[in-house]
Amino acid sequence: MMLAGFLFLLLLTGGSPFRFPDQSEHSDDQQMSSYTVKENLDSGEISRKTCSYQDVLDYLKLNKNNDMYTMTRPVKDFKNRTWVHLQIVIYGILDVREIEQTFIPYVWIYMKWQNEHIRWFPPAFCGIEQVVVPTKLLWKPDLTIEEMTEKDKAPPSPYLTIDWKGDVTLRNDLMIVSSCKMQVYKFPFDVQSCNLSFKSAAYSDDEITFETIKDGFKNTEWTHQLMRAQYEWLFISLTVNNKTVNDLIYNQSMIVYTIKMKRRSVLYIANFLVPIMFFFCLDLASFLISDSGGEKLGFKVTVLLAVTVMQLLLNEILPSSSDRVPLIAVYCIGMFGLMMLSLLETILVMHLMEKDSASQDNEAEMKKWTHCACVCDVSADEPPSELLSLAREGNSSQLTNESNALEKVSDELREVEKTLLLLLNSRKEDGKPGYWTRVAKTINKVFFIFYVTVTCLFLVVIFFKWNYAPDE
Repeated sequence: MMLAGFLFLLLLTGGSPFRFPDQSEHSDDQQMSSYTVKENLDSGEISRKTCSYQDVLDYLKLNKNNDMYTMTRPVKDFKNRTWVHLQIVIYGILDVREIEQTFIPYVWIYMKWQNEHIRWFPPAFCGIEQVVVPTKLLWKPDLTIEEMTEKDKAPPSPYLTIDWKGDVTLRNDLMIVSSCKMQVYKFPFDVQSCNLSFKSAAYSDDEITFETIKDGFKNTEWTHQLMRAQYEWLFISLTVNNKTVNDLIYNQSMIVYTIKMKRRSVLYIANFLVPIMFFFCLDLASFLISDSGGEKLGFKVTVLLAVTVMQLLLNEILPSSSDRVPLIAVYCIGMFGLMMLSLLETILVMHLMEKDSASQDNEAEMKKWTHCACVCDVSADEPPSELLSLAREGNSSQLTNESNALEKVSDELREVEKTLLLLLNSRKEDGKPGYWTRVAKTINKVFFIFYVTVTCLFLVVIFFKWNYAPDE
């Protein structure tokens, strides 16, 4: 009787005392606990089983042959929408090509979405909360960039991260060659804004909807912290806009990032704007050169050719698709036009002075022949010395003849004196500037004042537009 009572009590307590560890193992297998503790009541030894990432993958049946994870959008009900969180950071501005109208940034892209087929209990797998798996094992949003003109050359990320709640995170690096309409009206003091528009190529907004952090200050701050290369640009801001666009067939969710940047203008000022100002100063200094020779004309032509070379260099930088003439081109054309006007004025002044010089040469030649004729007429008569010798040889009774001869000599001396005075006066007249020379000097002075005034006004207007004119 006592034996029967003992067996009944043993049955109520679960059988033999060695059955408890077996029940523990069964419970752990169901809950996928991180550790399985086995007690050996006889020896007191404790053993633990270590979990691995493969245990999680085996539990999820995540392998190459499972089409559930790769073939379709990861939802259990097709009516469920997949929300894709998208965030980008500009790591570097590699190049901005004005002529080709392209913008090349290096971008970090973060995407996160929910996979409804993925779920596990972390305590059942030693506390594992996330696993890194190859990207080819899971479905990914087909992200496209509308402005992209060339295939990405950076290698795609081979892995993505999944967590126990089903969130999938992918980080990828892209070197994007994108189209960007350049506003070069205020070059080299221009500010450019280039867009990167992200959307799905195959899914409508009822299937995939993109979302992002719209705080422009945070986006700008993150980019400032991570940016390592800016080429010749200064990054200003990164703003984002979430919108829905119609793709003829259906509506699609789109996120547009706008990168705003300002050109570093110091090198262009030092290598382009200032040298043209130096050429202008040389052209002003050429007014000190005499107009009588050809040195001034040759100097001005040389300066004008130097400005032409600068214009050719500018033509290789600026795009030809701009609707408005850039201010720097107006600056070059204006300075070139003023210098060309100065060259034409020099040609006119030299022509007038040459005309005056030719008329003076003709008058001098005529006076020279007239004076020579007068001298020849005087020398054709008997010289005074011969008359005096004849007077001495004559007898003293011929006093009347001597007085007549002396009067004749005095008359001839007066004629010679008049001839000498005429020669001296003609030389003085040759030293005075002619009419056209005086006109040329007046034109030169008036044009110099006009030249300086117009150039100063032109430069003031150009620099005012560079600083205050709105962008295109």
